[in-house]
Amino acid sequence: QVQLVESGGGSVQAGGSLRLSCARSGVTYNSNRMAWFRQAPGKGREGVAAIDTDGSTKYAASVKGRFTISKDNAKNTMYLQMNSLSPEDTAMYYCAARSDDRLSLLRGSYYSWGQGTQVTVSA
Repeated sequence: QVQLVESGGGSVQAGGSLRLSCARSGVTYNSNRMAWFRQAPGKGREGVAAIDTDGSTKYAASVKGRFTISKDNAKNTMYLQMNSLSPEDTAMYYCAARSDDRLSLLRGSYYSWGQGTQVTVSA
């Protein structure tokens, strides 16, 4: 059983930064494959960034160069550093883990999900 708890969301002005955290408890053979997703009101859940067991990463085109995904294995915590935020980044951000697919940004690839943390960017 893997449990995920996100934190770090909040309200920020355009151009600002936030860092999200995802604390993971429990370990399975595929629990180190993790990702961040987001869902804006009225839209589907989209993959933002993924990180594999070896630390390799993948980003959605919309956030590449602005967001950085990382993890601290000793703390069982994954992070998402978000810079140069714009109102289009406003969404509920979700942490996901346990995937059999390497660096997937597809919602269906992940078995475990957190409850989400809200990010609101004002113009």
